[in-house]
Amino acid sequence: MVRDPLSVVVIGSGVAGASTAFDLARGGARVTVVDADLVGTATNAGAGIIQPWSGTTTGAFYDLYAQGARYYPDLVRALADLGEHETGYGRPGALVVNADPAKLDAVAARLAERIGSAPEMGDVSRLTAVETRMHFPPLAEGLPGIHLTGGARVDGRLLRRALLAAARRLGAEVVEGRARLEERGTGILVTVGDSPLAVDAVVLATGAWTPALLAGLGRPLALEPQRGQITHLRLDGVDTSGWPSVHPIAGNYLVAFDDSRVVAGATRETGSGFDPRVTAGGQRQVLEDALALAPGLADATLLETRVGLRPAAGRELPFVGALPGGDGVWVNAGFGAAGLTMGPVVGRLLARRILGEAVPELEPLAL
Repeated sequence: MVRDPLSVVVIGSGVAGASTAFDLARGGARVTVVDADLVGTATNAGAGIIQPWSGTTTGAFYDLYAQGARYYPDLVRALADLGEHETGYGRPGALVVNADPAKLDAVAARLAERIGSAPEMGDVSRLTAVETRMHFPPLAEGLPGIHLTGGARVDGRLLRRALLAAARRLGAEVVEGRARLEERGTGILVTVGDSPLAVDAVVLATGAWTPALLAGLGRPLALEPQRGQITHLRLDGVDTSGWPSVHPIAGNYLVAFDDSRVVAGATRETGSGFDPRVTAGGQRQVLEDALALAPGLADATLLETRVGLRPAAGRELPFVGALPGGDGVWVNAGFGAAGLTMGPVVGRLLARRILGEAVPELEPLAL
């Protein structure tokens, strides 16, 4: 007996939702993506650094973080096979810099422990302050560092567009509008506008807006928006395509793209609510941090400041898995600042789980 394909509605079209939809479609599901075109989505603002290895996170979070970086080349190839070549993905390397040798020693020891299980970080080498500026010329003097050749970056807007286009090529449909959920005796009813959608399963991937959807089912979720302001600068006439991302062992960073553009970030404004404004204080913080790290950016053109409302979970791990007692409701949200690194691989894992596979990597993320 031939079974009908599983019908799944994915609510949310950021990197988490688009990745889940793409892999559900690859797996043969009948997929509808609901895009509410919300202002302040994290994917559209994210800097796109893919360098999980030097940080202090451990356990299941780090495992998925590193798996996300490892998965990207496979994802980019899969998208290219479907005609989608523009993702902004590249591997220009990464620099960890700091004036304190002891801090660099601690990072070097951490990288040495991890490289055996994460060879995708590439070659790791210590650099003098002169050598770091050869890799990233605007840097301040006196900042020795560690160079990782496997450091990468991706353009979240281009990646999202490619994932959705590839999903469409595989038969997925994208509809615009706000979705509502209601519990019915036979399960969950999904309505977009005035149109009910018949589904076998629904994935809630609306980032910081996910608790509002679950409120309609009377299910709380410890997730809140955290505003991040990220500034884009242009160095006219300068080829920045090979510049590595820069990590000063602090909350700020710099990441370069191919179009003479350097991205500086970011604020982490817990308690911001759904307020996507660029603020004077936030702009000052980003620019002061950027110019202290790289004074050579002082003459760059300020192109824009993007604001993303990160979905900050009330725990270290995101919320990914079936809603207990939810009759086919799945959640994929709460990645904080890790969404562009972790989102695609978690979307793939969740799609496999929805399609019936056992996926032990998702067990620590259960709701």
